[in-house]
Parts: sequence; C-alpha cells; structure tokens
Amino acid sequence: MSNKKQAARPAKGLGRGLSSLLGDPALAASLSPDSLAGNSAQPGAARSPGLTRLPVEKIEPGPWQPRRRFDSGSLQELGASLQKQGLVQPVLVRAHPDGSDRYQLIAGERRWRAAQLAKLHEIPAILRELGDREAAELALVENIQRTDLTAIEEAEAFQQLIDQHGYTQQALADLMGKSRPHIANLLRLLSLPEKLRTDILEGRLTSGQVRPLIGHPEAEKLAAHIIAKKLSARQAEALAKTGLNPKPARLGEEKSSDIRQLEKAAAEKLGVKMQLSWDQKAEKGTLKIAVSSLEQMDGILQKLGLSG
Repeated sequence: MSNKKQAARPAKGLGRGLSSLLGDPALAASLSPDSLAGNSAQPGAARSPGLTRLPVEKIEPGPWQPRRRFDSGSLQELGASLQKQGLVQPVLVRAHPDGSDRYQLIAGERRWRAAQLAKLHEIPAILRELGDREAAELALVENIQRTDLTAIEEAEAFQQLIDQHGYTQQALADLMGKSRPHIANLLRLLSLPEKLRTDILEGRLTSGQVRPLIGHPEAEKLAAHIIAKKLSARQAEALAKTGLNPKPARLGEEKSSDIRQLEKAAAEKLGVKMQLSWDQKAEKGTLKIAVSSLEQMDGILQKLGLSG
C-alpha cells in the first residue's frame, strides 16, 4: 500500500492526544508514585513499551518536532515548578532508530527542556514503538493541542508530512479536523520571504496580516509598514491593494449626469468619442477627444476653425 493511501486513514486516537495512548483511567493510575517507583530504565535493560523513567540526557528531540521557538520566561517558570513538584506528566518517546541507548522525543519537548533547567536527572516517559509517520503525526497533534504553534511552525509541520510521508492536503485536513482550504492557506505562507516568516515566528506579524502579501512584489516593505503602524489584518489587506504610495484618484473619476450627457451629445454631433473630466473643488478639468483616423481629426479641426 502506498504512503498516500496510508495517509488517507489517520491512526486512531491521534486527535485525543496523550491520554489516548494508554486510555484515561490507565494513564491516571500509571502516574501514581507507587507505579513509577523502581521503574527506571537500567543500562542494558530491555526497552519494552510502557511507562518508565529515563535519564534526561538520553533523550533528544525528534527531527519532526514542529516547535522551533520556546518562550524563555515560560520555561524558567515551569523549571522552577518542576524543582519543587517534579515532572508528573510523562513525555512520549521512542527508541532511537540508530540502535543506541538513546531515545527520540515525540511529545513533551517543553517539559523536557524545563526538566533540564530544573536539573532533574530522570523524568517519567511513555516508551512507544512508532514509525516515522506515526511519530510525526503525534508530534504535530500534541503540539497543536497543548499550546499554539505559530502559523509558520504549523505550516512547516504540514509540509514535512507531505514531503516525507506522502500526505495530501485532504488527508491532513482529515487528520487535524480542519478544512482543506485552511491547510492550503497555511501552506501558502511558506512562499513568503524568509524575513516575513521570521516575523510570524517571533510574533511581530500574524498570518492574517501577511496573507495579502503572498506574491506581492513589495511584500517586505509593506510588512515593515504594517508592523510600524500596527495595522489590522483588514488594513493590511487594503494596503496590499493600494501600496505605500497610492496613485491619486483620476480627475473627474466620479462624473455627474450632466457631464455624461454632454459626452453623449458630443459623440452624436461630432461623430467622435469625447471625455469630459471636471474637478468641482479645484474648478478645473480636462477635455479629451479620441479620433480613429486622420480624416476624423481634420474634420474636428475644421469645425474649430483650425484647418483650411
């Protein structure tokens, strides 16, 4: 069976998050102090799936982790809490595919980083036998459920599932419980210049503000203006249409019924198309006569007494 066909049927339970891995009652029971006591992984011990305790230094983030940035203040707060209470909720890992005694982190990277700040030597972990595709799915679902990813991080995770595991946009929509246009719009953000993607990652711009700039020749200049002026998404959309230096409205663009009537009368009498523009405020205007031949021009000039 091809990857695309497999991707069309997401693994059961992914949408429920970590509790779906053991079942809610089982998870609660397995986290009790008694169940965790004496369940540390020993050097050379068989790595069987289930709940255990693992050395922090033996765990490393998996290559599929969607989150690229972590708030240092929030991590410090969590680390201080872990120093007092310890880590109760386990991280999710799998054995490293290189056959070493290390583990790849699938869900819980923020807790793992905070545990390092708290100088914890071991943390509770759920060890699962997972392939690359399932690991990538779980990492994405867990991060989106637990704490908001930026739009760029989410889009990059979706693109990774497409490139490496043969997902279609519809399969991703089914997996995440989103609409296909939502997935498509997120993926379009990856075509933005690197500077704008960084602005989204660091919270200076939202996806709504930059979406009108996709493919715009002055996207970076407009983005800088949006940030400086703190424009809303709707204002950013208007800016993308007009640019930084919008052209003034053409003189007489809004014509009165009297002017339109004069244009019609001139066309009937002179046999040519004539455009009248009048700026009531400035009390000035223009008169433009369009001719399609030298004979027409000569006839107009004769009526004006300018031709022999």
